[in-house]
Amino acid sequence: MTSVRRVARDSTIIAWRNLLNLRRTPGSVIAALVQPVMFVLLLAYVFGGSLGGADYRTFLMGGIFAQAVTFNAAFTALGLAHDMDKGIVDRFRSLPMPRMAVILGRTLSDLMMSVVTLTVTSLCGLLVGWRIGTSFGEAAAGYLLILLFAFAMSWVGAAIGLMARSVEVAQSAGLIWLFPVTFISSAFVSTASMPGPLRTVAEWNPVSATASAVRELFGNPPPGGIAVGDAWPVVHAIPYALLCACVIIGGFMLLALRRFRQITIG
Repeated sequence: MTSVRRVARDSTIIAWRNLLNLRRTPGSVIAALVQPVMFVLLLAYVFGGSLGGADYRTFLMGGIFAQAVTFNAAFTALGLAHDMDKGIVDRFRSLPMPRMAVILGRTLSDLMMSVVTLTVTSLCGLLVGWRIGTSFGEAAAGYLLILLFAFAMSWVGAAIGLMARSVEVAQSAGLIWLFPVTFISSAFVSTASMPGPLRTVAEWNPVSATASAVRELFGNPPPGGIAVGDAWPVVHAIPYALLCACVIIGGFMLLALRRFRQITIG
């Protein structure tokens, strides 16, 4: 069996094992599903009335999708840290499996969780008036882009989980960066309304690129009262979002594998 086939086979087995373990922690699954629903309802009806009403609720969904899969990175960090704390990783070390399979299995299982999260979020969006205004092909491309970004974020979570010294540290470190990354972006408002340096950070934020690209692919333009900037990432949101996802996957995959190698050798 070639090394690629071994990695694919063992990663699939690990991913299935992780999904089966969700039965023991239903609270984490409920939290992953309730969080995006809560943000949809709060932002759509608490702020939506002053920011464009029904048009804002349609505009909002692109940002909610990007935020929801970004927040799922915390579950990757916590899951890997929990496996290390319980000695599961040590057991895997004694088996003839590639090191890559342990981490890839975790990210793949969390990608499946992101599929469930997107399904629930989409249904909630339909309830508040969100609709897709483009063709089936463009809509499918939008969902695939979100899942690619979800996979990228899971590798960020994997690196954090492997670098954490305990489950408690992983839980804190896995959450602390999520709020500034998702809120200093165009997920919920236009970057054009932000002050100078903050606006530049928000325009180049991968969350902003993903949210803008998804809106473009779903045919969800911003309401009339929300200005759109003219920076390169804003104008070329789709290619920039793809580039960001690929760079994040490549960079954090190498970082996670390097840290995992240090743990297993040490």
